[in-house]
Amino acid sequence: MVKGALLVAGTTSDAGKSVVTAGICRWLARQGVSVAPYKAQNMSLNSYVTADGAEIGRAQAMQAQACGLEPVADMNPILLKPGSDRRSQVVLMGRPVADVDAMEYGALKDLLRTSALEALERLRARYDVVVCEGAGSPAEINLRRGDIANMGLARAANLPVIVVGDIDRGGVFAAFYGTVGLLDAADQAHVAGFVVNKFRGAKELLEPGLDMIRQLTGRAVYGVLPWLDGLWLDVEDSLALDSRHVPLRAPYGRQTLRVAVVRLPRISNFTDVDALAAEPGVVVRFATDPVELDDADLVVLPGSRATVSDLAWLRESGLAAAISARKGPVLGICGGFQMLAEEIVDEVESGAGRVEGLGVLPVRVTFGREKRLARPEGTAYGQPVRAYEIHHGVATVEGGEPFLDGCRVGDVWGTTWHGALENDGFRRAFLADVAARAGRDFVPDPATDFAGLRERRLDALGDLVEQHLDTDALLRLIDQGPPATLPALPPGTVQ
Repeated sequence: MVKGALLVAGTTSDAGKSVVTAGICRWLARQGVSVAPYKAQNMSLNSYVTADGAEIGRAQAMQAQACGLEPVADMNPILLKPGSDRRSQVVLMGRPVADVDAMEYGALKDLLRTSALEALERLRARYDVVVCEGAGSPAEINLRRGDIANMGLARAANLPVIVVGDIDRGGVFAAFYGTVGLLDAADQAHVAGFVVNKFRGAKELLEPGLDMIRQLTGRAVYGVLPWLDGLWLDVEDSLALDSRHVPLRAPYGRQTLRVAVVRLPRISNFTDVDALAAEPGVVVRFATDPVELDDADLVVLPGSRATVSDLAWLRESGLAAAISARKGPVLGICGGFQMLAEEIVDEVESGAGRVEGLGVLPVRVTFGREKRLARPEGTAYGQPVRAYEIHHGVATVEGGEPFLDGCRVGDVWGTTWHGALENDGFRRAFLADVAARAGRDFVPDPATDFAGLRERRLDALGDLVEQHLDTDALLRLIDQGPPATLPALPPGTVQ
């Protein structure tokens, strides 16, 4: 049985590290290999709560599913959740431990590095293969000295590295060469080769470039992954919203249902609306202007890592007034629910103290220092609902009708529960109610199976790996580690 580990790095953020990692995990699992995912340090506002109440990156939860595993904290020991351009909450082994700026973060490096390596060792002891995902790019040379997510991890754990490049952005060959060339010789010795991602067109036209990059770098090209639509689920980074393409399926009923999701500056867990976009006839778009809400049948105010700050932006943009005056369905989730409240008292996240909310729901919110991480269960519309919670703000509901631990008043719903819309029966009933209130002849498709859709998407990723990568070479790399004869590229002197 193959044993070992592999690090999937990328030339840039959103190059495809997460999906390639998931694809390799699914392919190995289908071969009967005991495999687990791992990301030492993740900076993301899309997170998930494990069965034992630990918070990890949403992408690692998705990768765990690709392996057929229940996610655990070891799979993402360090999660950074930016609250502003300069400060981030540090979540260590599933629990928040600090809120720091870039300079303060350096004081935690030794603790974080030790924890990350211990988590990896526990996974390697438990599983035959661990597929690790890097963060950003290994060529971020200003961050190399304290790196624990890319080459610092590869060096410490003796991992072979493949570098994924997004050819759809252009310049992939320069990115491959430059990524390796900017590393010092010891780091370069771990970079075994490359994977071209998101290719469209005739591969014959690409072959000369592949041959040249092999000759120039002395490294393998493990394959070319074609562009594949439908890989929009569980994305990790809000950067992906700019290129998000969700194919619209014909409505089951006569009309479509239009959903506008407010794109907050610190939007978090926007994956909550993936299940809406999966419904035939539901059009989901992200909005930053009040005009974009005018023709929406449902407005979703999603989660936020900076509730008070994003509420101020909502007012400055004119969206707050549009939501307050709206005569139609609105759904607030977590931070969005908090913004709909009458009052917010926040001495923890923003330090702003008492702040007036939008006053749409009879709720008062007080931020506590302890973060609530839970996997609640309940019912709504007579349907079972399983979800997860991630929040500091504690909502005290003072009226309205109960709704998933929150409330509903008229056409406005609010809840702290993430992932509720993934429950098929509840989602159908909710959308049917929204459509009736909005006067739309929309009928949810009774055959939509969101969990099944995610499984099919993971299988598609496994198929991509099986059909388009040199899997025999990948298995050798996992089993044997970094090749011993990799040449050093100039300048190769960065320390």
